[in-house]
Amino acid sequence: MEEPSVRPAPGRVVPSLLTFLGGVGTVTGSKFLVEGARSRVLVDCGLFQGLADLRRRNWRPLSCDARDIHAVVVTHAHLDHCGYLPRLVRHGFRGPILTSANTARLAEIVLRDSARLQTEAAQHANEHGWSKHRPAQPLYDDLDVDRTVSFFDPVGMDTEVEIMAGIRLTLHSAGHILGSAWARLVLEDGHTLAVSGDLGRPGHPLLKPAAPFSSADVLLMESTYGNRRHDDATGRALFADVVGRTVRRGGIVVIPAFALDRTEVVLHELAALRRAGTLPDAVPVFVDSPMALAALEVYRDAVRARAPELRPGISADGTDTLHQAPFLTARTVQESIAISEATGPAVIVSSAGMATGGRVVHHLRRLLPDPRNAVAIVGFAAEGTRARDLVDGARTLKMFGEYVPVRAEVADVPHFSAHADAAQIVEWLWGAPAPQTTYLVHGEPDASAALRQRMDRELGWTAVVPRPGEAVLVR
Repeated sequence: MEEPSVRPAPGRVVPSLLTFLGGVGTVTGSKFLVEGARSRVLVDCGLFQGLADLRRRNWRPLSCDARDIHAVVVTHAHLDHCGYLPRLVRHGFRGPILTSANTARLAEIVLRDSARLQTEAAQHANEHGWSKHRPAQPLYDDLDVDRTVSFFDPVGMDTEVEIMAGIRLTLHSAGHILGSAWARLVLEDGHTLAVSGDLGRPGHPLLKPAAPFSSADVLLMESTYGNRRHDDATGRALFADVVGRTVRRGGIVVIPAFALDRTEVVLHELAALRRAGTLPDAVPVFVDSPMALAALEVYRDAVRARAPELRPGISADGTDTLHQAPFLTARTVQESIAISEATGPAVIVSSAGMATGGRVVHHLRRLLPDPRNAVAIVGFAAEGTRARDLVDGARTLKMFGEYVPVRAEVADVPHFSAHADAAQIVEWLWGAPAPQTTYLVHGEPDASAALRQRMDRELGWTAVVPRPGEAVLVR
């Protein structure tokens, strides 16, 4: 695609140009470039995950020079929204990274873990010869992360700030994970752009619902669950059944869980099963994710500070969700290896959530061949990930260059997802003035198409599913 240029506009107003660099036709890699006459602002800067063709896009240069981007706005700390930042900095970006304070803290945890995993994977590939690249290299390293976090510029929620002359930003709570926000930008020509980021669902056990959508000339709306409906009661019953059934047969339940928020919610649910007697006190629950444990401390700090985005009544010392005493933790590699000696019954909560890497892959390699065990997939699994393969009924999984048979029970429990479903998205938008255009992003094609039809039918809004690399005017 030809690189869009920043156009000088002496004496006249030039409409801003919006280019979809990622997060289109997929739930990963969110990157949206907004260009005015004197500015380039990138909203979200995420990694592509899943299919090999998508992952290869992380290695391609952006359609604009990173040195020409003046600022980045990050909606929240998940890897598919912030994980490309160190690569951008490696290529010369030196502007502010504007985000909420809690997102800045969580994003540093996420990026350091990402750099570590990439470095370890490259070393393992070089030692065992399973990569096609000679030698295998990480996308970025810890030094790149050091540089990146130095550019974080936290801003308060619901407070308008000027990014640069003529461009103003307001972040509003999105109720997705701690620190998550939807962003509203006033652009050089006075037009407004809103970006939903990932919209949380009402009923989150820790977070308040998202702040209401107000208005914008153009809206970028996530569509992860645009063709689905969450059924909390059925999901909780299914989760309880698989845990109880596996424990009774002496097996181990492996739960691949995102380290940010999902682990907290899963622990909340497991604590409820403890109280109900479904999960006996004698059955150990291991939390095997240094990143999740670090994130848990950020959540505890937010509770102690009485962060306004948290639901009232949550106690950092008194809740089973945030107090780690009922759970056994593994911070070091040696502690993680020791978990592999568990013979069941037991529960292991480990990252990454889509089983694309991290410690959970080692647990899956060991436990999938045994039919006494179970794997609970507790959220959205993107196409091309091991979690999605399991949900789709794969009988083997490739890990560390070899195929592992899948004989364990697999349970798909999407009610843990922190994303709003289609009805909840429409409800969030209901009553707001219609944008000139709504672009449906961050969704697989069927989900985006279904949400477009629903918004047309129920809201009467003009909704469009953009193409990767497409550029449109904001007016």
